Amino acid sequence: TSTLAPDAFDGARALAAARSLAAEFPDRRPGSAGDEASAARIVGLLKGLGGTAGGGFSVHTHRFEAQTIEGERELTTVIAQRPGSSNATPIVILAHRDSAAHGALGEASGTGALLELARVFSTRETRRTIVLVSTSGGSGGDAGAADFVAHAHGPFDAAIVLGDLAGAHQRRPFVVPFSDGFGSAPVQLQRTVADAITQEVGSDPGAPSAIGQLAHLAFPFAAGEQGPLDAHGLPAVLVQVSGERGPTPGEAVSAERLEGFGRSVLGAVDALDTAPGVSHSLQTGVLVQRQTIPEWAVRLLVAALLLGPLILAIDALARLRRRGEPVGRWTLWTLACALPFLLCAVFAYLLGWLGIVSAAPPIPVLAGALPFDASAAATVAAAVLVLGLAWLLWPMIVRRLGLDVHPSSEAAGLAMVLVLLALSVVVWAVNPFTALLLLPAVHLFLFIASPELRPRPVGALSLVALALLPVVLLVAFYALQLGLGPGEVAWTAVLLIAGGHVGLLGAVMWSLALGCAAATVMLALTPVAPVPGTDYGTAITVRGPRSYAGPGSLGGTKSALRR
Repeated sequence: TSTLAPDAFDGARALAAARSLAAEFPDRRPGSAGDEASAARIVGLLKGLGGTAGGGFSVHTHRFEAQTIEGERELTTVIAQRPGSSNATPIVILAHRDSAAHGALGEASGTGALLELARVFSTRETRRTIVLVSTSGGSGGDAGAADFVAHAHGPFDAAIVLGDLAGAHQRRPFVVPFSDGFGSAPVQLQRTVADAITQEVGSDPGAPSAIGQLAHLAFPFAAGEQGPLDAHGLPAVLVQVSGERGPTPGEAVSAERLEGFGRSVLGAVDALDTAPGVSHSLQTGVLVQRQTIPEWAVRLLVAALLLGPLILAIDALARLRRRGEPVGRWTLWTLACALPFLLCAVFAYLLGWLGIVSAAPPIPVLAGALPFDASAAATVAAAVLVLGLAWLLWPMIVRRLGLDVHPSSEAAGLAMVLVLLALSVVVWAVNPFTALLLLPAVHLFLFIASPELRPRPVGALSLVALALLPVVLLVAFYALQLGLGPGEVAWTAVLLIAGGHVGLLGAVMWSLALGCAAATVMLALTPVAPVPGTDYGTAITVRGPRSYAGPGSLGGTKSALRR
């Protein structure tokens, strides 16, 4: 916590600076003339605070090329540095000045707060060096933040990213810690900033839910600029009134709210300035009621739950091999079921690589930055068409491979289980939280793979739907959290692949998982055929007396005679 009063931050002055930038440079798309002009204005304002000899900042700019929502653009990062009284690692305060929408005063409030913090720190002595960073590309793709952390001369103690600090609509949590990679900002940094907000704003800043933490650990997806910072090892949190979703283009703003959150950031920086260094170990567990479920515990749990199906599959494999069943051919058939999904992913990847979808940054983009318009709908329709055509051609491809189109052997079910188990083990080794998504399928698909246990088609398809529920809930969580409609969900999926956020290896893994689901659906719709040496495929039509319990129960044997 901070021992200094943060009342030096003036919310009205910060909002006036934001209004001035938004009015003078309403079009601030990344790399545009307005974006560059606003960068020059920020440089002038920061230099006007005086050089380091007078307590001000040393200011310089860095130009680079990056992929943005406008395609490949040359961007400018403004970096201002004020030396501290010690050689302790610096603190970074970062905000983007660009915006996808015209004006966007809510987004500009972060830059207004950044300029006001610069004025405060120019007259306040700090132990740590303060580094202020104004980036471009933060409205979609976070190119400026990613370039800064990749090329800046570190190390840094921590970073606070300023988002929408003045918006009228609040959406918790106000402190967003999630990374573009595995993990999130250290709990110590999260609590430091959250406690400062509680003291200055007077309301609960909220905290990421357990479901939200699981979702971000299972499928890392961070649209804020803290994402690339955390992914590169710089502990960072995003402070934003509107949570992960961000402000709407015409969001109303409040000077009182900007002052409360601006003072919260100032208090948090003061606390970090006087405290020992923040741990650079990312939070990789799930925080529940201020207690952490560590990653190793989740990894051990998933391994234990995979052990049972693995033993059953090995036993079934040994049994079918003794009977001479072609397990290898049906394994190839299961892998072929993943081909349509993989072809669709490769198509989306080529759209980005060839520049057809030019505005596909490698970092996730919010729906407001790249809206689901006619062009986006056409791209999604093309991807769906490729998937549909791939399935239409799939029977011909399978026959050319010398395989049956329909699963006609008990080995088909076992082959599907073996592929799914192998995939689950590989995923478990990389990320145990992602393996949690596959666990229901690993267990429920056993009932469909085994002819003895397979229910009627309706029941079998219900089991498939239940097995896919975790993935559906993951998509629904992100859709609700980021305000995505059905079309925007599909568009975001295409952008994630086209921009490279989901790499080729990740696309192969997801294709295999969906291929196993498709193979299971075919098994669920296939009637159970009798297998030589078994009688589970034959209906029982003759029964003995209900009370019959075996030889001798009706008398007539020596064991039943009285002695």
